[in-house]
Amino acid sequence: MADADTQREAVLTAIDRVADRLEDERSYLTELDSAIGDADHGSNLSRGFRAAADEVADSDDDVGEIVKTIGVTLISKVGGASGPLYGGSIMSASQELDDGLTADTSIAFAEAYLQKVLDRGDARVGAKTMVDALTPAVHSYKKSIEVDDLPPLTAFAKAVEAAEAGVAFTVPLRAEKGRASFLGWRSVGHQDPGATSTLFIMEELLATAEQYLEGETDVDAAAPTEPEADPDEIDGGDA
Repeated sequence: MADADTQREAVLTAIDRVADRLEDERSYLTELDSAIGDADHGSNLSRGFRAAADEVADSDDDVGEIVKTIGVTLISKVGGASGPLYGGSIMSASQELDDGLTADTSIAFAEAYLQKVLDRGDARVGAKTMVDALTPAVHSYKKSIEVDDLPPLTAFAKAVEAAEAGVAFTVPLRAEKGRASFLGWRSVGHQDPGATSTLFIMEELLATAEQYLEGETDVDAAAPTEPEADPDEIDGGDA
C-alpha cells in the first residue's frame, strides 16, 4: 500500500465499515446466538466495534497504534468471551503492523491474530467456533501470497471465500466450546455466530481493500484455497 496517510485512511475506513456492517447484522447475529448461545453476540459486537470506530475516528496515529487502540476498546466494550477473543487478539497482533501495512506485515498480523484466538479460546478447527472460519482464511491468504504469488487483494478475496466455506462447515458440527457445548447434539444444524461475524468483518475489510489495492476479486470458487503445506513450512518454520 502507499504512504502512511493512505494506510491510516484505509484502516479508519475499514473499522467504520465493520462497525456499520455489524450494526446492520445485529439482529441476525442475535438470532444465530439465540439458538445455541446467550443471544448477546450481535449486541456485544455491534456496541464494541462502534465504540472502537468512534475512538479512533480522528486519530493521527500510525496504523499499528490505531489497530492497538481498536483492540483495547473492544476489550473494554465487548462483553462475554468475545471481548478477549476479538479485542485481546487484535491488540496483541497489532505489533506486527508497527512498520506499516504491507503484504508481509498483513500476513504476520493475520497469523498472530489467529494464534492468539487459538490460545485464548482453547479451540480447534471442528469445534464449531470462529476458528472454523478464521483458520482456512488465514491459511488461504498466506498461501495465495507466498506460494501462488497473487496480489494481496486477490489473496484476500480467496481468504474471504475460504471463511465463507468455514461458516457453512460449522452447521453440521457438534459444539465443543462455550454455552453451545451444553446443548450437546442439539447444537448440530445451527450456524456458529462467531464464525459468521468473522466472515462479516472480513467481507468489509475486503470491500475496503478494493478501494485502495489493485487486483482481481472475482476469484474461482473451484480454485484451491487451502495451503499445500503447513504454514510453518512455507517460510522455513519461522512463522
